[in-house]
Parts: sequence; structure tokens; C-alpha cells
Amino acid sequence: FDLDLPHYGPYSFTYDASGRHSILLGKSGGHISVMDNYNLTTSTEIHLQSPCRDATFLHNHTLLAVAQQKHVHLYDNLGAEVHVLEKHQDPYQVQYLPHHWLLASIGRSGWLKYQDVSTGEKVAEWRTKLGPCHVLRQNTQTAILHLGHAAGAVTLWSPSSSEYVCKILCHRGPVLSLSVDPTGRYMVTGGADRKVKLWDLRTYKEMSSFYNVNHFPAQAVDISQKGVLGVAHGHMITFYKDPFGNSFNKNKPYMVHRMGGKRVETLHFRPFEDVCGIGHSHGVSSIVIPGSGEPNLDSLEHNLNPFADTKQRRETEVRSLLDKLSPDTIGLNGAAAVGSITVPVKYEQDQKHQIMAEAGEANNKDTNDEKKKKKKNRMRGKNKIGRQLSRKRKNIIDQKVLFLKEEQKKIIEAKNQPADYKSEKEKKKEEAPAALKRFFD
Repeated sequence: FDLDLPHYGPYSFTYDASGRHSILLGKSGGHISVMDNYNLTTSTEIHLQSPCRDATFLHNHTLLAVAQQKHVHLYDNLGAEVHVLEKHQDPYQVQYLPHHWLLASIGRSGWLKYQDVSTGEKVAEWRTKLGPCHVLRQNTQTAILHLGHAAGAVTLWSPSSSEYVCKILCHRGPVLSLSVDPTGRYMVTGGADRKVKLWDLRTYKEMSSFYNVNHFPAQAVDISQKGVLGVAHGHMITFYKDPFGNSFNKNKPYMVHRMGGKRVETLHFRPFEDVCGIGHSHGVSSIVIPGSGEPNLDSLEHNLNPFADTKQRRETEVRSLLDKLSPDTIGLNGAAAVGSITVPVKYEQDQKHQIMAEAGEANNKDTNDEKKKKKKNRMRGKNKIGRQLSRKRKNIIDQKVLFLKEEQKKIIEAKNQPADYKSEKEKKKEEAPAALKRFFD
């Protein structure tokens, strides 16, 4: 279909997790509409009469978050305003992390903010120090947020870290668009330098790069569930099949679609359908892209059933709340950490007690050794500083000390001799002639 809406454009077009509902957002006039893609009917339509920048669904299509000019506002499926997140000031982009129930936003100030929508608490608030940010996407496997900055760098963020966990210099100009494939292994970026680059997130190295056909910068990029890459540049959209394989040829695109002079604003593939939704300067459109959607639905995932009734939605909401993950699990290896085997609590407690017991024994041993080495208190006056220094000086040996000891020894020996004792020198003086005695003095 093709909806001509020239008064409130440009429009952005976003799908929910099931692919049944979509948000039509007129950025200049604040026109918001929630559409049922199966019946092609409008369930909600709001005219805010103020500029809007981005919008996303929360856990299901009954709640949506809209990044308006001053704050992030929450609306229900009847168009009523539920809440205003005043701490999310001047936002440009919003993203919802379904497994953690976190709403993230970033705006003009460059502060990345996380808010738990189940409890209403602010989880984290980090300063990127890279200025305003207009590009925000998430890795659905690890829940890591990818931010594209005006300096040409892409930073990866987690709510458990106050600094970015990774920084990649992607372009020589501002990053205009970004997308991460559903497997979490690859990333595609489009910059003002008119280049489209493909990245391997396992090694953080560039796989390939190319210029667009009409040499316009890539204003929007997206990767479908089956790996079809869509690149919107100017009034054209080019689709590439298997862009991350060895047989990828940038000169042979899968499909090319021309919008007839309408500048493309956003590009999103519809989940579980071979359809691509396009938001442009004069409204929204959808086209068929064969082989782009996943044909099989994962029933273990929450909120993916497009035919769920009210009771099923309530049960799914409760189960997803029970399965909610902690923000600490978000990391570069978050998927591996979440899927690992949980250690039993009793085993952890036993290990902790054992470590504490060993630490206590070591501390007791050190204390006993210190007690043994400790100097005993002597009589009053024996531990004065002068006495301690004199005891230390006894161990110092030099020539002066040796000479004094020898002299002291001679004096003691002389005192211990009998009264009639004469030394050898005195005996020789007595035996010598009278004329020579003067030489013995």
C-alpha cells in the first residue's frame, strides 16, 4: 500500500515484535497513528500539534513511547497519555529492550538514559561525552545499544558500565544510519561520506564497503530476519541478498525500488512477512521483498503471537515479567552468560562458607604469629625510647667500638691481677742496667 500524507511529513514507520501493528509518526506535525497491518485499519490516531522525533512500542502494542520535543511521553492504545518521563529531556531516539523491560533514550545533551518501565525506576544515566546523537539501535541478542555519533564513531553501551564497552571508528563524517542483524554478529553503517560499510561484531573489523548507485548518503539501513540488506539513499532503495557471505557482489543488487522524488526517511522490514515498510517525506509505503521474512514463528518468545487475544496478552505479560532479566546481564557476551548453566544455590553457599573458613583460619594464624613475635612488656622504664636505641646500638660494630672494648678489657684484666704482679715490661726494666732504664719509660 501507499499512503499519501503530505501535511505532517516526513514520516517514520516502525513495526512491533509480532509484525501485526505499526506506528506511523509524522515528525513535523506530531501525527501518530497505530495501524493493524492485517485488517489495514487504524486503531489509534493522535494529533499532538508539536514536533516528534521517534516512537517505539513497549512490551506490546497497547503502550508506546514517543520522543517529543521536551520529554518522552507514554501513550496507550486509546490515545490517552499515561505518563511523562521528565528525566528524559530533549530526546532524539528511543529504544525498548523487551527482555529487560528497559526504555533507553538519547538526545541533544548526549546523555544515555535507561528506565525500567515495570517499576518506573531509573536504572542508569551515562554521559557519552560525544555530543548530540541521532542514531540509536540495539543488538537483539545481547541488548547492547549501538550509538552513531557525529564524529564518525559507533560506541557500544551497557547499563552496567559508565564508559562505552567498545568504540569503532566507522566513517570520516557523521554516522547517519545503523542496523544490527538479528543474529547479533554483523552491523551495517551508513555515513555522510556516502559509504555503506559492513562490520563483523565478533572481530570488530570491516568486511566490505561500497558507494551507493546515485552517490547519496545512506539515510536509513535495515537487515531482515533472513539477511536481506535494505539501503535507502535519496529517493531510491537498494536491496542486497546475503551481504555477509563470500558471494556478495555490490554491483548486483537483489532489488531496486524508486520512490518517484519522495525522500526516504526510515526503512524497516516487517517481522515474519516478506514486506518492507518505508517512511518518506510524503507519507508511508510498503513493498514486497520475497525471501526477507522468517516463515516460522518462535512460540517460546513473548509477544510474538499476532493473533493473541486479551487473556493471552495478560498471561504473556505476567510470564515476561517473571522472566525479566537483570540489567547486569547486558554485556558483550550477554547471550552466552544468560544461556549458561546456573550453579545451585546450596553449592554456592558451601563454597562461600569454605572460603570464609579458610580466610578465618589464615587470619587466626597471622594473629597468633604476631602475638608470639610481640615484645613483652618489661619493668617500668625499660622500654623507653633511649633504652630501645641503646639496645639497637649494641649490634653496631665499628673501629671505635672495638678500640674501646679492648681498652675496657685491659682495664678489667689489670684490676683482677694480684698486688705483687709485674708485667714483662716492668721485669725487663728491673733487670736492665741503670744507664738503660730510662729507655723503658
